[in-house]
Amino acid sequence: MADKADKASGEAQGAEATDGSSGLDRLKEEIGNHLQARAHHALSAVGERVTGLTDKLDGSDGSELLTIGQRVLGGESSLKAIAGEKTKNVKDKVTGGLKGALGGGGGGGGGGGNNKVTNIVETLDIGLPRRTVYNFWTELEEFSGFTKGVQSVKMSDEVESEWKAKVAFSDRSWTATIEEQLPDERIRWTSKGARGSTKGIVTFHELTPTLTRLVVVVEYFPSGFFEKTGNLWRAQGRRLRLDLKHFQRYVTLEAEEEPEGWRGEIEDSEVVLSHEDALAQEKEEEDGEEEYENEEEGDEGEEGDEEEQAA
Repeated sequence: MADKADKASGEAQGAEATDGSSGLDRLKEEIGNHLQARAHHALSAVGERVTGLTDKLDGSDGSELLTIGQRVLGGESSLKAIAGEKTKNVKDKVTGGLKGALGGGGGGGGGGGNNKVTNIVETLDIGLPRRTVYNFWTELEEFSGFTKGVQSVKMSDEVESEWKAKVAFSDRSWTATIEEQLPDERIRWTSKGARGSTKGIVTFHELTPTLTRLVVVVEYFPSGFFEKTGNLWRAQGRRLRLDLKHFQRYVTLEAEEEPEGWRGEIEDSEVVLSHEDALAQEKEEEDGEEEYENEEEGDEGEEGDEEEQAA
């Protein structure tokens, strides 16, 4: 009987020890969970203050905060852990977002890749004859004298020209090539530069003998990160619009006399009629019209004499 009692007593003590050990382990686990939850809450509050913008950009589900907590428990300071974990995410997400808005990171100018194209269309009415407006427009090297954006223009020949300009806070240069030019009607060109390329045309329309409408259409293909970023705010379109107004002001108020202009013709980027030959043709046409008018006046005079004699 004594042995049975001792055995039962031993089993009870073992059970109590087991229950005590299990209870202690459970208490430790609950305390640990509580402390981890408090730490997670504190880190979440700090993360929201420091990286609220990042959470909006990347749609974060908070999983990165667990990584930050692990780094803090590993001995790093809160600020260092947050900065180290967030910096890469911010950089990747912001860069990726901008690339998506700009049509991806495709090839260079000329419309290649996934670049977004900026279409610029501007009209301007100028109170001068069409020939006068056209002649002023062909004086490209004078543009730097009255516009704000164009810094210099140097004509390489009748077809190509070298441009330097300022758009917003950015300086750029490019080579422009005239593909088609018909006096008093239209000029079509392309350009290529390190920061982008363009296709454009300007047409001249006679509304009245002393009123001309200018229509400018340009397709702009940006190249490079900063140029694409500027493209979001249409800086190129604003620059063109302002310079057209400067052109209007110059030709109507400041120019002292009408220039001779360039009266030649260009087709497929080649001169098919030189300026001198064009002027000679115009002179012949004018002389022919004067001769024809004189002949008509002479015929009318002879008819009048015949009528007088008949009377």
